[in-house]
Amino acid sequence: MPDAPASSPVSPPVPAHFQSFLAFDFGQKRTGVASGNRLLRSATPQATIKAEGADARFAQVEARIREWQPDALVVGVPFHPDGAAHENTRRAQKFARQLRGRFNLQVFEVDERYSTTEALSQGARDADAASACIILEQFLRSLP
Repeated sequence: MPDAPASSPVSPPVPAHFQSFLAFDFGQKRTGVASGNRLLRSATPQATIKAEGADARFAQVEARIREWQPDALVVGVPFHPDGAAHENTRRAQKFARQLRGRFNLQVFEVDERYSTTEALSQGARDADAASACIILEQFLRSLP
């Protein structure tokens, strides 16, 4: 039985003092990473995290958070084209919850449908990092 259509992620309002962000395009084997800020409304790709298993992944995530000191985190959440949730939707949402719990930072979820397709169509060498940039820039453009 297919999943019922899900609504896009709804995140709380973004406080004006949140200026720097670290974004993740979650994957079980690779997680794309991008950093960006509200002032420039742009994102820069960072090295993709290549780790299987939560312990290995979160050790690398923690190192990135220590390095970049973001005000908040952004996680791309994938959906089917019709908006229905699927297994990777749930995995990305779980990853977002774990980030909140482990690092005590606000985590904003962004509907990331087609981000990888867009990254590949732009000729990205690292589609995961490029997808994280697309996710973060979409988020930054949505801010007032």
